[in-house]
Amino acid sequence: MGGASSRDVYKCTRRSPSFRSRVCDSRMALVRSRYSRITDKYKNLKEVTEALQQVGLESSNLIVGIDFSKSNKWTGKYSFNGCCLHDIGATWNPYEQAISIIGQTLPPFDEDNLIPCFGFGDASTHDHDVFSFYPDERPCNGFPEALSRYREIVPHVQFSGPTSFAPMIEMAMNIVAQSGGQYHILLIIADGQVTGSENSESGQLSYQEQKTVEAIVEASKFPLSIILVGVGDGPWDMMKKFDDYIPERSFDNFQFVNFMEIMSKDEPQSKKESDFALAALMEIPSQYTATLSLGILGSSAAISPRRTPLHPPNGSYAAAFYGPDTFRSTSFQQSVLHVSRDNSIRASAPREASVVSRNRICSVCSMNLKDMVFDCGHQTCYNCGSNLQACPICSRNVAKRIRLI
Repeated sequence: MGGASSRDVYKCTRRSPSFRSRVCDSRMALVRSRYSRITDKYKNLKEVTEALQQVGLESSNLIVGIDFSKSNKWTGKYSFNGCCLHDIGATWNPYEQAISIIGQTLPPFDEDNLIPCFGFGDASTHDHDVFSFYPDERPCNGFPEALSRYREIVPHVQFSGPTSFAPMIEMAMNIVAQSGGQYHILLIIADGQVTGSENSESGQLSYQEQKTVEAIVEASKFPLSIILVGVGDGPWDMMKKFDDYIPERSFDNFQFVNFMEIMSKDEPQSKKESDFALAALMEIPSQYTATLSLGILGSSAAISPRRTPLHPPNGSYAAAFYGPDTFRSTSFQQSVLHVSRDNSIRASAPREASVVSRNRICSVCSMNLKDMVFDCGHQTCYNCGSNLQACPICSRNVAKRIRLI
C-alpha cells in the first residue's frame, strides 16, 4: 500500500510548523493588501447601517476627541459668520452639530452608551496630551451628556496649539487595549490640519505630522477606526491626501470628512445630515471586517502607548491647575533677550497670510508673524512662545527665548 513511511512522517512533522507559518504569512499579506485601501461604495445611510448589521457589528464603542487649538477663533470667518467655532449660543456651533448628527446615527451600535470624551490643543495639552471631560476620567452617558458637558467646558478653555492628533489617537489605543480588544470608533472633530512643516514644499513632514502618521500606523494594529471630521474654513488639502503620507498599515483605518463642505450645500437639512453621517460611516463595515480577518478583534497582542489624560479646565479648578503661569518659565522675563530688526516685518499685529510668506507665520497660531526665537533656533510669535515649555517644532525644552523687535 502506498502509506507514508515513518521517515516521511518525520519530515512532514518537522516541516509543518514552517509550512504553516509561510501559509499564514501569505494569507495575512493578502488580507492586508485587500484592506490597505478601502473605497467608498455605499449610496445612502440605510445601505451602511444594513452593511454594519450584515458584517455582525451588533455593538461598538465610541470615543470622541475635540480640538481646542487657537485657530478655532478665526476659522469660522466664512463658514460660521465670523464667530469662533466653539462659540456657545442659542444655536449649535459646528462641533455641536457634528456630535449631534453622529449621535443620532450610532447609538444603536453603542452597547453601553458610555462615551469617553477628550479635548486637545488647549493651553494645558498643546500637542503632547489630552484632557478628559471629567476629573475622574469617567465617560459621558450618551451624546446628550457629551454635548452638555462640552458646553460647560468651553468657557474655561484657553485655546492654544500646535495641532497634533497623535495624543488623541494614542489615548484611543490605550482604551481599546484596556477593553480587551473590543471594536472602537474614534471620532476626532477638528478645525484644521495638523501643524505643518516650515519646509512643506520639499515634502518634509513636521514633528506633529510625523507623530500623527506614526500613531495612525500603530493604531491599525488595534480594532480601531478613526474618523476625522473637519469643521470651519480649512484648509483641508493636506487632510484629503493624508493617506498618501501614511506608510503600509494593517488596514485602512482613517477616514476624513469635510463637514462644512457637506453642510453648506443648498439642500434640505435632513438630506445634508444624512449625507454627513453617510460620509463618516462609509468605511466602517469594511474596517470592522478587516479587524476580523486580521485576527485583531478581541486580541490583546498589540502593546498600546501608556497615556493618562489630564484633568479638564473647568472653572476655578482649571485656574488653579492650568493658569497661564503654569506654562511660563518662572525666570521668563530674565531669559528673554530683545533684538531689533526692520519694523516692516514687526510681528506685534496680525497680518494676512496671503501677504506674508508661510515661513514667516507662527506655526502654533497660524496668524501672527514670528518674533521670538528659542535656543534651538526655531521661531514662534511672542504670544505663543512665551507660554511654551517645549519647542513646538523639535520638542526640545526651551531654556532661552529671544524677542525680535
